Amino acid sequence: QVQLVESGGGLVQAGGSLRLSCIVSQRIHRITEMGWFRQAPGKQRELVATISRGGAPNVADSVKGRFTISIDNAKNQVYLQMNTLKSEDTAVYYCKAFGIGWVSDWGQGTQVTVSS
Repeated sequence: QVQLVESGGGLVQAGGSLRLSCIVSQRIHRITEMGWFRQAPGKQRELVATISRGGAPNVADSVKGRFTISIDNAKNQVYLQMNTLKSEDTAVYYCKAFGIGWVSDWGQGTQVTVSS
């Protein structure tokens, strides 16, 4: 069973940056894609970005140009670099792993709070 642990969240002022990390318990060669999602209070969970094991990224329009997703296969880690943060980026951020015929459970998430 794939286990995920997110970290790197915190409180930051608008315009600031944070870098989220997700450690995967299983070797990434069994994972075909990783994704970052977020859920703001009172809202549905939404996709932020995905990246294939080969490193091809896909970023939501709402964060394009500000967020960058990357993957380190050697360290079994996926990152989300978040720049020029806005108050609307405040949410709990989760990562998720996808393989052939399976999807991981959600991790515990990491809280990002952007103060205006």
